[in-house]
Amino acid sequence: MTPDRAAGLAERARALAAGAVSSRTLVEQALAGIEATQSTLNAFRLVRAEAALAEADAADRELAAGGHRPLLGVPVAVKDDMEVAGQPTAFGCCGRFPPAAEDAEAVRRLRAAGAVIVGKTNTCELGQWPFTEGPAFGETRNPWNTGHTPGGSSGGSAAAVAAGLVPAALGSDGAGSVRIPASWTHLIGIKPQRGRVSTWPRPESFHGITVNGTLARTVEDAALLLDAASGNHEHDLHRPPALRVSDAVGREPGRLRIALSLKPPFTALPARLRPDVRARVVALAERLAALGHEVEEADPPYGQIGLAFVPRATAGIAERVREAPHPGLLDRRTREAARLGRLLGGAPLRAARRAEARLHRRIGALFATYDVILAPTTAAPPPRIGALHGLSGFGTDRAMIAACPYAWPWNVLGWPGVNVPAGFVDGSLPVGAQLLGPANSEPLLVSLAAQLEADQRWYEQWPAGEPDGESAGATTGESDGAVTEFGPPAGP
Repeated sequence: MTPDRAAGLAERARALAAGAVSSRTLVEQALAGIEATQSTLNAFRLVRAEAALAEADAADRELAAGGHRPLLGVPVAVKDDMEVAGQPTAFGCCGRFPPAAEDAEAVRRLRAAGAVIVGKTNTCELGQWPFTEGPAFGETRNPWNTGHTPGGSSGGSAAAVAAGLVPAALGSDGAGSVRIPASWTHLIGIKPQRGRVSTWPRPESFHGITVNGTLARTVEDAALLLDAASGNHEHDLHRPPALRVSDAVGREPGRLRIALSLKPPFTALPARLRPDVRARVVALAERLAALGHEVEEADPPYGQIGLAFVPRATAGIAERVREAPHPGLLDRRTREAARLGRLLGGAPLRAARRAEARLHRRIGALFATYDVILAPTTAAPPPRIGALHGLSGFGTDRAMIAACPYAWPWNVLGWPGVNVPAGFVDGSLPVGAQLLGPANSEPLLVSLAAQLEADQRWYEQWPAGEPDGESAGATTGESDGAVTEFGPPAGP
């Protein structure tokens, strides 16, 4: 069998189990695709070529001996905020970082499912922004239009999946960092319930607002990767009840009451939904109504939920800055956020944590009337590469909130959400919509997303090429023959 780069995670797993293709062939194909696109898309920070091929050979031997594991031999990628044993975890930062002593729990679980980790994908510095650019690695570009960002902070994972370099990847979501790049690259992005996928070696990440999630081209693939990565370390702070999300794929969701929420949550800075993005989300709402669901406009009573977000986010940045081996190399905006986090890390942080229970009660009351919320994932399409470069901290916050005001409240709540593609604006720029639910509602959201996917067949659309962007110009750093680390563009 000649491997098809359009084949998804589940399809590749089935082909491997049937003996129709070898893991080595799939991994070689992934590595060749990464190498061919690194100078343009720049999706990866680090590639484990030698180790991945050795793991592929081991998977082929296990398959030949009759071994059965959910992802045995399938190549995937993880975001460079997750520990992979023996490799550095730079999390978008400049400088040299020590190798991790052991895998993060989510990575360990992927390996236990048989997956081959081909590399670690780019992310902006400490995952703060909805773009994936920085002096440590250059600019990661959107396969749909390389003049634009794929979003962030899981932009490398999104670019890798959208371009077909890997069939699925792990990312993390602290203010939309899985859902935003998924929306801007025409992917499914699942932000699961807090604790569904372990954040160990941290008991929780960014004071509980950040979770690990999945990006894929289909609902089935995103759910399959989520099930493989799910589970807890004994020291995790958040341990939701176990469930299998992939069982909901293809299961009829029933007739649901869906709240179409188009109003952004309150922020101190202005945010306005672009009319063309609004039209794409409303069109999805109309399709849901045509599929038999009851859809009406209603907005969650968010109130001033931002007061419960900012202390947790900035205090988390302050902690990561304290751990950084080269804090002087960090972006000035990162250092400013860390200073604010140190100021808010005492009583304001404790108050923000206490507010969560009240927010659960107030916002959760909406689910007495509605089963699911449908909302835009972003207010605008992906900005051009460099659009936020050189802005002040306030200027960056202003631009970020204007483009992405919708995703972050669900991080405060810790509840699940799924981005689904909503179409294109400006010709080639993807946008998305998010299905949002209460605690532990991943199966319902996945069932509804799969029903909508069967109607819309988003996965049949692929990037046509690189229409108008210049090369990202990433350069290959020194390699020890086993691992290649990619650095920033070469200087003049």
